[in-house]
Amino acid sequence: MKEDNPELISYHCIIHQSVLCSTLSDEYAEVMNTMMRMINFLRASSSHQHRMLREFLSEVDANADDLLLHNNVRWLSKGKVLERFWSIRTEIAAFLAQLKSQKATPFSLFLEDEKKMDIVAFLVDITSHLNELNVKLQGKDNSVCDLMTAVRSFQRKLELFKEDLQGDCAHFPTVQEQVQGERDASSFVDFVDKLIVNFSNRFDSFSLGHQLTLFIQNPFLITDVRGFSKEVTQHFKWANAGPLQMQLIDLQADVALKEHFGGTDPATFWLQMISETAFPGLRKVALYILTMFGSTYSCEAAFSTMNIIKTKYRSRLTNEHLHMCMRMALTPFQPRFKILAGQARAQFSH
Repeated sequence: MKEDNPELISYHCIIHQSVLCSTLSDEYAEVMNTMMRMINFLRASSSHQHRMLREFLSEVDANADDLLLHNNVRWLSKGKVLERFWSIRTEIAAFLAQLKSQKATPFSLFLEDEKKMDIVAFLVDITSHLNELNVKLQGKDNSVCDLMTAVRSFQRKLELFKEDLQGDCAHFPTVQEQVQGERDASSFVDFVDKLIVNFSNRFDSFSLGHQLTLFIQNPFLITDVRGFSKEVTQHFKWANAGPLQMQLIDLQADVALKEHFGGTDPATFWLQMISETAFPGLRKVALYILTMFGSTYSCEAAFSTMNIIKTKYRSRLTNEHLHMCMRMALTPFQPRFKILAGQARAQFSH
């Protein structure tokens, strides 16, 4: 693709980058794996044991009536599993003690290990923060600017988390609950440090820059006109700094366009409100940025839709029919049923 279009800007899917950033160290990976083995042991080893677990949780009025199974494919799976486990960890320990089996003994010892439980508490909180980021990165209508803004915001939060772990743990309520009195937060701080380095390594190689992001989200707030044109020419070799500077000044001076911008979203503003004849350079830059795919979310969602349509019970589904079904399922357009119904004409039999 680079050979066909040398100006193509390519980078790894932003969502997948953030997932890669959350890779665990050996010690934390061991704790996480033990957790997942224990949960899968309780839920999946036998239907009888799973039923006993649910009955036990119901009898003791636990905060949840079951555990969640972990799925490596799903982005938010680990965080949800950990949150559910933590809310009923005391009841799980009591249930394991009742089993009195060789397989249950290592898990009982694991739950009694305070150091391991401190790590679990930290993982509950940090995966919760990572899940919040992943939720922001998902969706059909997110532009690459929206995604990069979410990532930059999270990078700043990581710096705050690092200080918070050495203080009162305001952003780590589970750690605050678990670790009473004096605590050694050095391993937690090291983990956040590695996250900071990971995010920097993965996202600093691709960055639209503050001026370009601001240009899409609100061009009327740009004060450094030269800095803006410099960023544009660095990313787009075809861009000419002089005309871009003049067009930006003209745009910011247009009161009517400023009013329109306040009442619509950035994509609609650049596509429908900005004249190609009056602002050709600015519009071209905006179109280049807005048409960048920030993630493969739309593609993966389309594959999920196709799997739902192509069930084993639809053996006669042709490629043409599948294409039509996919278009209907994925289109953002909503039929105006009232108008269509009003235009319908009844056909009477003769």
